[in-house]
Amino acid sequence: MKRFVVGLGEVLWDVLPEGKKLGGAPANFAYHAGQFLGSENTVAISALGKDELAEETIEALKEHELNYLLPRVPYPTGTVQVTLDAQGIPTYEIKENVAWDNIPFDEDIRQVAANCRAVCFGSLAQRNSVSRTTIQKFLDATPADCLKIFDINLRQHFYTKEIIQDSIRRCNILKINDEELELVGQMFGYPSLDFENKCWLILGKYNLEMLVLTCGTNGSYVFTPGQVSFQETPKVKVADTVGAGDSFTGSFVASILDGKSVVEAHKKAVEVSAYVCTQNGAMPALPANL
Repeated sequence: MKRFVVGLGEVLWDVLPEGKKLGGAPANFAYHAGQFLGSENTVAISALGKDELAEETIEALKEHELNYLLPRVPYPTGTVQVTLDAQGIPTYEIKENVAWDNIPFDEDIRQVAANCRAVCFGSLAQRNSVSRTTIQKFLDATPADCLKIFDINLRQHFYTKEIIQDSIRRCNILKINDEELELVGQMFGYPSLDFENKCWLILGKYNLEMLVLTCGTNGSYVFTPGQVSFQETPKVKVADTVGAGDSFTGSFVASILDGKSVVEAHKKAVEVSAYVCTQNGAMPALPANL
């Protein structure tokens, strides 16, 4: 059986000042991983409504050559209102009780889980118990050697300490940014530790293979047992940062699956995410040199 790299969770439309663009962290992850591993080997899993926006979603995914499992449910297809500040940094108004809150764990999804090579999931899609249960069942059904990447993605009030802890226990790679690390440190009861000691503590306590920390313009780190990789953030002219973190994760995981070292994978991820920052929207095609 073919083994898949999966983005699991929200598929939605980012409604940006210049118009709407297909987004959602799991779809972005699958798209960017597919640019390296081949789009036929990646899948976005979520749910759509029975509305016009769902049909537009299917067309956009086909246009991006992205495979999908998107069962239809009686809820509206998800949208996010995105506003950008002067530096291109987005803020999000995420509509609630939408299709991706209600992803069913059906037989097609179970079969992909059983043949999963890597899966990226976040906290946002776990705000509703239906999708949270599906994500947990999916993770439980994956093979022992599957990479399970928890891209924490704290948004608005859509997370709890319990969901974060359970997700870290279920993953083997944690991806987190500096602001999220600060919040998690407060939640977990060690706010006074510096960022490196927080990372080492989480890595060891939860027996993780890797912890990826992104710090915006201040660079990024990959902690693995016994060593750490650091890469500076390239200076580029930013169009917007929507999807940049997902492109980092997708290209990093693709490189690891391709047998690259942590340092090589980290370098590639930084280059890719810097390029995505120079483009509008979350799913630009990468140039040949990347």
